[in-house]
Amino acid sequence: MFWESILIAFEGLKANKLRSILTMLGIIIGVGAVIGMVSIGLGVQQKVQNSIAGLGSNLLIVAPGANTPPGGVRLAAGSNITLTKQDAKAIAQQVGGINYVAPAVSQQFQIIYGNQNWKTNVQGTTSDFLEIRNFKIASGSFFTNSDDDTRGRVAVIGQTVATNLFGNISPVGQTIRIGQAPFRVIGLLESKGQSSMGSDQDDLVLVPLATAQERLMGITYLHNISIQVQSEKVIDKVQENITTLLRTRHHLGVNVADDFTVRNLTALMTTMKETTGTITLFLGSVAAISLLVGGIGIMNIMLVTVTERTREIGIRKALGATYRNILLQFIVEAIVIGVTGGLLGIFLGVILARVVSAMAGWNTVVSLTAIFTAFSVSVLIGLFFGIYPARKAALLDPIDALRYE
Repeated sequence: MFWESILIAFEGLKANKLRSILTMLGIIIGVGAVIGMVSIGLGVQQKVQNSIAGLGSNLLIVAPGANTPPGGVRLAAGSNITLTKQDAKAIAQQVGGINYVAPAVSQQFQIIYGNQNWKTNVQGTTSDFLEIRNFKIASGSFFTNSDDDTRGRVAVIGQTVATNLFGNISPVGQTIRIGQAPFRVIGLLESKGQSSMGSDQDDLVLVPLATAQERLMGITYLHNISIQVQSEKVIDKVQENITTLLRTRHHLGVNVADDFTVRNLTALMTTMKETTGTITLFLGSVAAISLLVGGIGIMNIMLVTVTERTREIGIRKALGATYRNILLQFIVEAIVIGVTGGLLGIFLGVILARVVSAMAGWNTVVSLTAIFTAFSVSVLIGLFFGIYPARKAALLDPIDALRYE
């Protein structure tokens, strides 16, 4: 009887093709919208996570605090000049649980090669920068500690800088000018692409820290210190120890605020996961409303179907069909509409995610969990909204049904 009910349901769908398609349209759009919206939300979440992870794993960044002149207005965060190379050395030597420490300074400079020029961010740092920031060398080599000690005029450049200055020529071994100072390019970084905020991670030039401080910028302080912790388990303890050490080194009293900040990118990633997860859930929930509308459409059509087939129901009951037989037949027909609409909706949702990714350039992730959930909900909606019409059909009096015109 069950398989016979399925065959009868498909025959009914084929007999009223347009009505069947319009009935399923709500389910198709609902399932497709849920899968498409969740795919976009997961894509955004993945891009943000990859961008933060691209900065380095288990990363702490120490930056100067805001400078407040006596009697003046508090300036922007990072405007203080309290961090020094001695602070970075003290962190590396006195705080446990740390793999690498990379002090850094940065400033915008005009880079010149021949008749080509390009304005970009020049960073002075140490050899630990590669390990902390997950950069790799595509060709050539990275500068060493001896280059830093001798204030060597050597540079490692990103792919964007190389493309704009050198085109198809290999930059390794070429001489560029940073401002007015000549530098020899000794290495080319592998491409990392854009960050989640849209900034180009390949648009940079790296030089030894002492060279940048003394030959380019004329400063003795640092703009930031990047620290890679051994594991996520000890990152909070390391952050606390760094704060204590720097407060001691900077002779800050008990009631004096920190003149630096320590940012925990692991905590930032957790926060971003929660935020993007909430956005994804919101998008899926909004799209799921159309599934509810589709269910109401199924109930409406099933009620019409019961009215149209009243005489048929009377004949079936007269021939011995029980309450359960009639109930099963109409519930199966409602479920068939939900299943068929769900399958077509899955196809629509996957296509929607691919189209958005191709046309808008957004990163999308098609989730099997979202597909399974949306499809299951479409089936349950067919079942739920089919129960009332099916029960109404099963409760028809056979004599009244036979008399129905």
